[in-house]
Amino acid sequence: MFPIPTFGFFMMLSFVAAWWTFRSEYKRKEADGIIHLLPAPDPIRIPVFLLSFIIGFKTIYWWTNRSYYIGTLPDFLFSFRGNLIGGIVTTLIAWLVFWRRQAPKNEPHLIHPYQLMDRLLLACGLTGFAGAILFSKLEGVSGLNYYGALIAGALTYLYINRKHGIPLPIAADIGSPGMMLAYAIGRLGCHLAGDGDWGIVNKTPQPSWLHWAPAWTWSYTYPHNSIHQGVYIPGCSDGNCTQLPFPVYPTSFYEALICLLLFVALWTLRSRIRQPGLLFAIFAILNGIERFTIEFIRINPKYSIGSWQLSQAQIIAIGWIFIGLITLSIPGSKHPVSRANGNII
Repeated sequence: MFPIPTFGFFMMLSFVAAWWTFRSEYKRKEADGIIHLLPAPDPIRIPVFLLSFIIGFKTIYWWTNRSYYIGTLPDFLFSFRGNLIGGIVTTLIAWLVFWRRQAPKNEPHLIHPYQLMDRLLLACGLTGFAGAILFSKLEGVSGLNYYGALIAGALTYLYINRKHGIPLPIAADIGSPGMMLAYAIGRLGCHLAGDGDWGIVNKTPQPSWLHWAPAWTWSYTYPHNSIHQGVYIPGCSDGNCTQLPFPVYPTSFYEALICLLLFVALWTLRSRIRQPGLLFAIFAILNGIERFTIEFIRINPKYSIGSWQLSQAQIIAIGWIFIGLITLSIPGSKHPVSRANGNII
């Protein structure tokens, strides 16, 4: 058991990680002359204030009631339960931070591309969260769907970049390492919280070649899981007193580890690749292969496609692989970017 709301904490860390990696890539691309100063966008005060209120309203209530089961995350978020004082306080903080951040009237104002990050984080966070819930509902399960968040957030991200004159292949390259890192951190939060993103039952003994690893890395019962699945833990007296009756594959931990390694690979390659869109293509293919493979030992509803039994995530993963392959075949993606003027040559 952790003294903090584990899932929420790691979700916040994933946003911070994405913000840092995206911002770093925007700065690097600008320093290389690939992207340039942009006209300052109009303020987005009302959405910021509304989101700030919701965050305080829900987070403070969640914290003060963390010892009790308050339903699944989507059920809680779409309820009217919350802390009014918390919502007011976070709104006031947002007002102090954002209210005076505007350009002088009648004066042209340019910003660095990385200064779009506040707007991007807000917009992609909102649409990504909506997409995560929508895809979960389409699949008939509770919780949040990663691919729903990725698709909705990515489309929003690309739209905002395109609107500000940043070519889509370059924008996609900028975002690829950050998305992989954010996913790795988010999956680690899923594992520690025990939010249901685990694998199928695994009763086989831990293989001898894995003797050096802790037993839970092979099979785990997720004691004190956050969705109250399983059987009662004798002697437990807190709000999360269940564990699975049979050990399962800790697939969320596997994904966290794999995607962290894939992030390191993408982060290493980013400065060596000059072909616009190539880094995104690699991300899409690796992401698709990783998710398609791990789904064979995860507990997700399956759909019959001919003789195949595939999950929703596997179907989308195949789509990601094809998108990556198609991106590689587009002639424009094979031309390097000139670092002198940012044009594709």
